Amino acid sequence: MNNLKKRWNAPTPKFWKKVQKVAIAVGAAAGVVIAAPIALPATVVTVAGYLVTAGTVAATLSQLTVEDYKDLDEVITKKKKNGKESKSPSGN
Repeated sequence: MNNLKKRWNAPTPKFWKKVQKVAIAVGAAAGVVIAAPIALPATVVTVAGYLVTAGTVAATLSQLTVEDYKDLDEVITKKKKNGKESKSPSGN
């Protein structure tokens, strides 16, 4: 569990930040489709449910990626020493 905390707070590589943003957008758009006040075909609602799940999983996994796993402890230590410890999920 401690390893997950470190990975969550470590800086996310640029590529994975882009993946995360796309995944969040897909999940949000699918959530809008699910919550639409009009009647939609069951297939559309089912696919939207899968897209919400896929977006959530992709966003979470992209947040847990790190540049170099060996340097993970050093990154966390440097952030604490510099007073840059962040409360944001991306650690930036």
